[in-house]
Amino acid sequence: MADQEKRDFVDKSGVDTETATVAGSIVPETAPVLDQLEHVPDGGKEAWTVVLGAALALFASAGMVNTYGAFQDYYEASLLPSSSSASISLIGSLQIFFLYAVGTLTGRVFDAYGTKYLIPTGTVITVFSLMMVSLSQKDQAYQVYLSHGVLFGFGIALLFNPAVAVLGHWFRKRRALAIGLTTGGSASGGVILPIILEKLIPAVGFGWAVRIVGFILLGLLVISCVTIRTRLPLSGHLSFRTAIDLGGFKDPRYTLASIGAFLLFYGFFIPYFYIQIYANFRGVPPHIAKYLLAIMNATNVPSRILPGYIADKSGPLSVFIPAAGICSILLLGLWLPSHNAASIVAFAALYGLFSGAFVSLLPTYIASISPREKLGARLGAVYLVVAIASLVGTPTGGALLKKTDEEHFRNLIIFCGVLSVAGTLVMAAAGLIGSPVLQRFSWARKRGASEKEKQVASRA
Repeated sequence: MADQEKRDFVDKSGVDTETATVAGSIVPETAPVLDQLEHVPDGGKEAWTVVLGAALALFASAGMVNTYGAFQDYYEASLLPSSSSASISLIGSLQIFFLYAVGTLTGRVFDAYGTKYLIPTGTVITVFSLMMVSLSQKDQAYQVYLSHGVLFGFGIALLFNPAVAVLGHWFRKRRALAIGLTTGGSASGGVILPIILEKLIPAVGFGWAVRIVGFILLGLLVISCVTIRTRLPLSGHLSFRTAIDLGGFKDPRYTLASIGAFLLFYGFFIPYFYIQIYANFRGVPPHIAKYLLAIMNATNVPSRILPGYIADKSGPLSVFIPAAGICSILLLGLWLPSHNAASIVAFAALYGLFSGAFVSLLPTYIASISPREKLGARLGAVYLVVAIASLVGTPTGGALLKKTDEEHFRNLIIFCGVLSVAGTLVMAAAGLIGSPVLQRFSWARKRGASEKEKQVASRA
């Protein structure tokens, strides 16, 4: 494997035995470069500092996405009362779409230049977009679409994908744990930021509440700009022709993982967007209902970290598939029949606890079946699939919820649960194809067929 990586790097970069150009600097010999490829720190001060910066970047980007349920509730009640639930949920879906879709481009920029330009640019755009959100006027939906949907979504996309991809430079054996800790930052953001908004909006108004959140994110992202850095050689050559590596779809594991991710993420954010509205419909006291999103994200924190630790030892799918199966049971077996505060709170806590594995282990599994030099592009391709699913998922949920009554909520929850079951089965199929038992069986069959062909040929 190491020899193959050396050959891939030499072929890709044009390194000869005399000199090598890496990220614009002259490296006198290839040995140090190849040593970098072989040696992965898997810990140490520098590596964990990168994890800290990446976690803060996800706190500010995906953490704000996880907070959108609080915005959805406020938009429907106060800022955009004339807009439908489906159209308001589309604002949050645009954030998720850009978060993942722009990853197809940022993956190539990262492969070429690392995080040097992406993280600072993403910081500026993200904070600026929130300042524009704070100036949005009542029932002017286009202002919120452009600022909170498009501009904010583009800004956080420049933060998210590089913050995850850079971990591959510093971790190999403990990569799942590192990604889990990093994505735990987004869950932490989903806990803290909704509470801040709920406290600030009545005190200082929506505009200043959003501005204060923007300044908080600015401080965190400045730390990210300082601490996130690459370690491996960068190509220094940017080409978007290879932004999406379709070669991954020749691998049935990759193809099935992409289909499974589409199905799971189609319904993944529906509970996050609608749990507070559902609680209000069921008559849950406001002092409980407004904290449901924070509860869901709070229990999401350990499910981003612990599955990564276990996956480092047993493999990502051995954790991913059971977690997805449990989420399916929770959707159909707990959320669907829930009618009181206790059962709704229980669903929010348990769904948050198990659904976090989706986010942290999907990139871990893709990394485990992808060549390292193509990881950015392979992740970008999968994130494009996830982006499309996320873009249409919550608006579809909003369309199913034309009225906030028993029948429409039942249809919404069943729809979400069926998607989760289907996605779980497809991911299980990916795990079956990649299982050592099946691979040994396939190898034995091929070997037997080859021996038969040799016997036939010898008789002839």
